[in-house]
Amino acid sequence: MSFVNYQNIITIKPGKRSGKACIRGMRITVYDVLSYLAAGMTHEEVLADFPYLTQEDILACLSYAADREQKILTVAA
Repeated sequence: MSFVNYQNIITIKPGKRSGKACIRGMRITVYDVLSYLAAGMTHEEVLADFPYLTQEDILACLSYAADREQKILTVAA
């Protein structure tokens, strides 16, 4: 399985959104995007509501979340 390389898309800066993972240095967080998707919004609806986001941004959020989950499972094992 191939994931989007999120390292150039997801940014973490201590002074922005309390150090949460953001998309391309903007104020929208990975959590925001994942919450919209979890609430039932489609990728297309998220992109329509936030025209400055791209499909690759959404995939980067999902890849980032999958990577974090894998790291948590690895540490717990």
